Amino acid sequence: MKVTSLKLEGAKLIEPIVHGDYRGFFMESYNEKLMHENGIKQNFIQDNHSLSIEPDVLRGMHYQLNPKAQTKLIRVISGSIYDVILDIRKDSPTFGQWQGFILSDANKRQLLVPQGFAHGFCTLAANTQVIYKVDEYYSPEHDRGIAWNDPSLNIDWPVSNPVLSDKDTRHPLLKDAELNF
Repeated sequence: MKVTSLKLEGAKLIEPIVHGDYRGFFMESYNEKLMHENGIKQNFIQDNHSLSIEPDVLRGMHYQLNPKAQTKLIRVISGSIYDVILDIRKDSPTFGQWQGFILSDANKRQLLVPQGFAHGFCTLAANTQVIYKVDEYYSPEHDRGIAWNDPSLNIDWPVSNPVLSDKDTRHPLLKDAELNF
């Protein structure tokens, strides 16, 4: 397993070892011992699974406030996404900065999104399935978001007219968002 620390402190890109042959492939998608050896010590307590039928579905930018903030471990099991993380920790030197990554069933990369980050993704293929582990249960009263198209962030999404949920059309700009990180 190759774990790369990213410019946004605490975020990591994980590339598993994939053993492939004429039958297909085998890989460990999660190994607590190897994760701990690479500084990933969260106790993941819930798995989530989403299906986006169309390309250009954009989900985000989501986060939960403290004390129900979540660390997420994201991976794609079919299709591909452009996955974006945004540092929303007020005292962080990278506050308001974002990074984007292609995660797909082909590259098998995983992305660790720490607490204090907003997260979102845009599907690049039809029938994309994303699964992710979280270290805190979903809490509707702590659920928040930031506008996917906030001009101050200038996120370079691969789509200009995404398919959005009603909820994702109403998120505030970063400057108006409720943050307690």
